[in-house]
Amino acid sequence: MTELPDWLPSWCADQLGEEPAGVVFAVRQMSAVYGLRLAGGQEVVVKAREDDGRTASCVAAQARLAERGFPCPRPLTPAVVVGSLAVHAEEFRPGGEPLGGDSPAIAARYAAVFARLMTGLADVLVPPPLPNPRWVRWDHADPGLWPSLHFLDDRDPDLVPEYIVDAAARVRKRLLAADLPCVLGHGDFEKQNLRWRNGQVWAVHDWDSLAWQPEAALAGAACGAFTSGSPTTLATIDSSAAFLDTYQELRGRRFTEEEQEVAWAASLWVAAHNARWEALHGTPPISVEAVRVQAAERLRRAGA
Repeated sequence: MTELPDWLPSWCADQLGEEPAGVVFAVRQMSAVYGLRLAGGQEVVVKAREDDGRTASCVAAQARLAERGFPCPRPLTPAVVVGSLAVHAEEFRPGGEPLGGDSPAIAARYAAVFARLMTGLADVLVPPPLPNPRWVRWDHADPGLWPSLHFLDDRDPDLVPEYIVDAAARVRKRLLAADLPCVLGHGDFEKQNLRWRNGQVWAVHDWDSLAWQPEAALAGAACGAFTSGSPTTLATIDSSAAFLDTYQELRGRRFTEEEQEVAWAASLWVAAHNARWEALHGTPPISVEAVRVQAAERLRRAGA
């Protein structure tokens, strides 16, 4: 209990009717996540992150999907502002295992989940969750190529290989030139955010990362990132293609030529963002190497 911030017990009492009696887990990354056992025995998850104006929409959309039977944790409260934080509680949905691999067959299984997710969100009306998560924020209005982030901008930009900067600049130009409507979708569709049980998807997590971008761009970002865990990586060209083919088939609509290019451009933007992170932090160059090997073909398919 000493791990909990001072405000959390009373928040639980106000919002959930009971104070916490124990801590199941506590994780602090981009947000603080607390697994709690309430006084009555119920286990819940409370998430707190800096209030950037996005959380209310993300939680509301997650709630609608859960109501419709989509396998995601059901929110127990709306987003509540606590000082500088946006806080909400959701059901604890443990269990399941990550689905490894990035073969075309595995890609198709992930694509089926993403198609179901996007279909479920298609008529959900919430204010756009802007600004977009930084790894899909090619539409930023900041000076320079990358969105302004002090914890990256303070590092030496010369550490980032020129081919990564070039690839990012070319696909961003292609993405910004697109004339496509934005829709609501999951912006961090990675292996580490999904759990599977008995061959079926059991839980999709990280609804803080909903984004407001063209459908093709969201599918493209997912087709490259679905195989990522920690560290992040990039799917093979064949697996990304299988993901996109399956996604379009299940959505019942083929992408136009422009949408195809946007999808491939988005897949490379996310990888370039991850490669930049690696280069600036000196971590193993997993995405750095993937961009070096795959950039030319993804750029060709993106028309960039």
